[in-house]
Amino acid sequence: MTRETSSDGGTELGRFLRARRARLTPEEAGLPAGTGLRRTPGLRREELSTLAGISVDYYVRLERGKETRPSPSVVDALARSLRLEDDEYEHLRNLAARAALPHSRLRSSGGTPITPEPRTAPSRTVRPGVKLLLEGMRPYPARVVSRTTDVLAHNPGGLHLLAGMEEWPAKERNIARYIFLHPTARDLFDDWSNQVRGCVARLRALAGTDPDAPDLARLAGELLVKSPDFARLWERYDVKGRSRGHGRKTFHHPEVGDLTLGFQSMELEGTPGHRLVAYYAEPGTPEYDTLVLLDMLGSQPSPADTAQSGRPSATAQDDASTSPS
Repeated sequence: MTRETSSDGGTELGRFLRARRARLTPEEAGLPAGTGLRRTPGLRREELSTLAGISVDYYVRLERGKETRPSPSVVDALARSLRLEDDEYEHLRNLAARAALPHSRLRSSGGTPITPEPRTAPSRTVRPGVKLLLEGMRPYPARVVSRTTDVLAHNPGGLHLLAGMEEWPAKERNIARYIFLHPTARDLFDDWSNQVRGCVARLRALAGTDPDAPDLARLAGELLVKSPDFARLWERYDVKGRSRGHGRKTFHHPEVGDLTLGFQSMELEGTPGHRLVAYYAEPGTPEYDTLVLLDMLGSQPSPADTAQSGRPSATAQDDASTSPS
């Protein structure tokens, strides 16, 4: 997938419009149901173009990638007609802006084709001070994750809370990969369905605005092949911004039992895309005692880390030298 076009020859802008149009029924859009058999439950192109106040021909060119410079007023009209939520509206604006970029950068002032600069992979390096913080937060589980949910560093509980992930080599430890491919994940999360929908929606949003990203392309390509659930949700083209920064989550852990924890997520300044996620419980509560046990269990060296390094792993592990498989 390139920045401008998708594998079917359309643009990401066109794919998003098509997906959102297919999700909206005439009744939801305020149109009469009409008569006759509809091949799909969503809006027809002519219905959406009428709602947005643009010609059918112009809208068809947008969906097919033949028109890549919609004006802000057209983008606003499409967003209103499609009943987009805030994250979806922002995503549509970003897609429209990016769709026009290749046309303005294809050639230099002298008419010579411009070769795009090679992409640099996002940093996977976790600063030493952050790793000290992870260690100092014990027994509260904490980890640092990348924008594509690679687990870059963790304290013992931060990894062991994701039961079974310690069995994977460090370079394969990714939360999206875990929730779709690990057999324990579906039972571990009390709200697995919401977890997977939100995960895919955030990856979809990243794919729309940075589709050349090699880290995302590798992860999405793997999950599209290995997980029918991921493939189904990916085709829905739901988008969502950053995850909720705080709240409570319930886990059904196979070793320590059920526990409900508060969590806090925060961006790490100086390392774009890195987030610190920590879980907590009030001292003196059964949940706190369970976290102490989880920390103890997580401190035991895993076979995967021992096999990789030839020695037990550190409590706060930095996987900066690896990349997702």
